[in-house]
Amino acid sequence: MPRNDKRSLLDMIDHQKNGIVSKTLIDREAGSVTLTAFDRGQGFGERTVPFDALVVVLEGEVDISIRGSSEHLSQEDSRLIPAGEPHSLKAASAAKALLIAVKS
Repeated sequence: MPRNDKRSLLDMIDHQKNGIVSKTLIDREAGSVTLTAFDRGQGFGERTVPFDALVVVLEGEVDISIRGSSEHLSQEDSRLIPAGEPHSLKAASAAKALLIAVKS
């Protein structure tokens, strides 16, 4: 993305019926920033990654589970997912989120 591009993150990606759409904004050795649009009911199953990650809900609502503890997140909510912790995410409504991974 050019440095002068001041588009809204919400306008950079659209929902896909019954699907998940992702757009990588930054991908570096130290980490990545990914914009993701989830249709209602879509998400990712339990996984564990070796680095910290931050989920920021930009639009809609998601249910996130970390270490088996579930929480409902709405627009502008965020949660840190600690490295090595099992987690999953499912959209309670059509949602857009920013996923920030810090690898080093």
